[in-house]
Amino acid sequence: MKYPSFDHIIESLNAGKLFSFPGGVHPDDKKSLSNTESIATAPMPDILVLPLRQHVGSEGQCCVSVGDYVFKGQPISTTTSPYSVPVHAPTSGEIIAIAPHVVAHPSGLTEMCVSIKPDGKDTWGELTPLMDYQQRDKSQVIEAICQAGVAGMGGAGFPTHIKTANSKPVEFLVINGVECEPYITSDDRLMREHAWQIRQGLDILNHLVSPKAIIIAVEDNKPQAIEALNIACQDKQEYRVVPIETKYPAGGEKQLIQVLTGREVPRNGLPADVGVIMFNVGTCYAIADAILHGKPLIERIVTVTGDAVEHARNFRVLLGTPVSHLLDAAKYQPKKQKSPRVIMGGPMMGFALADATIPVVKTTNCLLVPSKKELVADNAERPCIRCSACADACPASLLPQQMFWHAKAKEYDKAEEYDLFDCIECGACAYVCPSEIPLVHYYRQAKSEIRLQRDERNKAEKAKQRFEARNERLAREKREREEKHRKAKEARLAATKNKTTTTASSGSESAKGGAAKDKVAAALARAKAKKAAQQAQASADEASLSQSTETDNAKDAKKAQVAAAIARAKAKKAAQQAETTSATPSSESATNAPDSPPQQTELSAADEKKARVAAAVARAKAKKAAQAKASMSDAATENKTDSSSDGAKEESAPVSRPPAGLSTDEADSKKARIAAAVAKAKAKKATQQETAEETKTPSSQSSEQSTEQAEQQDVSDPAAEKKARIAAAVAKAKAKKAKAEREKNS
Repeated sequence: MKYPSFDHIIESLNAGKLFSFPGGVHPDDKKSLSNTESIATAPMPDILVLPLRQHVGSEGQCCVSVGDYVFKGQPISTTTSPYSVPVHAPTSGEIIAIAPHVVAHPSGLTEMCVSIKPDGKDTWGELTPLMDYQQRDKSQVIEAICQAGVAGMGGAGFPTHIKTANSKPVEFLVINGVECEPYITSDDRLMREHAWQIRQGLDILNHLVSPKAIIIAVEDNKPQAIEALNIACQDKQEYRVVPIETKYPAGGEKQLIQVLTGREVPRNGLPADVGVIMFNVGTCYAIADAILHGKPLIERIVTVTGDAVEHARNFRVLLGTPVSHLLDAAKYQPKKQKSPRVIMGGPMMGFALADATIPVVKTTNCLLVPSKKELVADNAERPCIRCSACADACPASLLPQQMFWHAKAKEYDKAEEYDLFDCIECGACAYVCPSEIPLVHYYRQAKSEIRLQRDERNKAEKAKQRFEARNERLAREKREREEKHRKAKEARLAATKNKTTTTASSGSESAKGGAAKDKVAAALARAKAKKAAQQAQASADEASLSQSTETDNAKDAKKAQVAAAIARAKAKKAAQQAETTSATPSSESATNAPDSPPQQTELSAADEKKARVAAAVARAKAKKAAQAKASMSDAATENKTDSSSDGAKEESAPVSRPPAGLSTDEADSKKARIAAAVAKAKAKKATQQETAEETKTPSSQSSEQSTEQAEQQDVSDPAAEKKARIAAAVAKAKAKKAKAEREKNS
């Protein structure tokens, strides 16, 4: 669609020519009930109830707790999304409740609200105005508007900082002062009494938006407001105050843009799409308060009117004030209506409140309390007569009758085909309906049901997308695992093949190396086996030596007994022979031994002395040999203990041999045994010679033989050593006895 150019629009505005929109009605405005008196300040209520969401968008997050004390202007919620603005405390006091409360909604829904009990001091918190906003960055000014909680105050409640942050080029900045709804006069009184502050808000918006042209639109039924704005803007030639025709709903956003510029906003578009941005006069006033005074949005102008109130007028009302409190301030007359029927908004677009405790919010511009005869009740509906008056009055060029039928039959798809969502809910169709059908109520209900169905479909679609995405992800992961396993298998096969090839190519070299390694391993195994066998043999030898030692000790004891018996027998025989010799006559003895030399007795005495000395030496050597044997036993025990750590010594030297350190003692022991044997032999020989040289008994021969055997005996045998000691003792006893006999005979 081809729109009028900027220059053409400016020429039309300068010439006083405007465009128009289709449809529209001219209801009785009833504005004189409340616009004749100045704005009054409503008294402070006992309790202020503040919903956390008072605008289009999401609610903020509560930042106070029950029992907290808050100052006037202190934030009680924080922004959580771009389409969220904070809510501030309208006065100082105590937080007494944070709970759901019924709010301004046609269905009487509840939302989370913060209840404040005023302390009556009305103490302000810290304020941070931006007097030098022109020298500051635009984003800082926009953020200050957002933190002040400013939202559209014309009825829609769209967050103001979203509009001011628009990035599209703006040709026209429009300030909407067209208060077209019957009964409502809040903007009218605001423009009359606070035109200069509206002008200050316009300056701030001009700085932020930088439009090519600025238009202040006011209905021509408000001459005082037009005059006040002209005076306020007389020093700004680019600020145009444009009166427009009084026709409902000329104050609608799309309709006003069409009247001023001749441009139509697309169905799903925004005013910025046609180069226009629009703000309400109440919004301009709130922006000036926020930037120049640092005051957040905590109050607004509310029209309280209708035949059921005695004193209809405009009040400056703190946000959160209950509706019932304002009705008391306007002196509600119960006699004209037993239970108050309160409409929030005008008679065309407003809705009836379900509870008088509902609080005033940022979008509340009027409270209409009509009498019974003033407005027709909703239950007066009659059947449609198909007059098409509703279609003629529709400013959006829709077919209200068709939408009504489909909405009533809950055929929402067909209702959407007739552009149900293009309806601005102005109520012009219901106003002209002769059957008094509340058409707007049906449209609102149909829109609500369609939105719910859309939400359900969107949820189902999102769930379906998540399900499909999950299946796709699982399938993708499965393919990736299979591909990974396939690659791993191929890698293993390739590695095995390469290993086989490498083994085959280096077969000869690896065979040689393997043979050498096998030989070394075999040698080590043999050495270990040999060492183990030697250790086992050493252990067996030690056991055998211990056993043989015990056996030898038993044999020595037995031999000692036998030798003692023999010695006794020999001693007895020698005594008998001595007695026989003494019984022979001395003459016969002399005769038998004439050749006996006279020195025989002396020689025998010398030999006897030598024999005793030799016996003593033999005993000493025998004692020394016994000590050496004990040392040899201790050394053998130590060698047995250290056999595991000194296997090489055990292999080279058997346990039965004495240690190398005892070689000298072994030689001495051998010499001692030889000397003992010689001494015993000499003593025995001397005894035999003294007893009877001529008569040699078998016993003496056996003694000589035993002497020779003793000399030839292996002195290394411990048993022989013991026998030698016994023989030496026997010889000594015999020698002593022979000496005694000789002394007796002499």
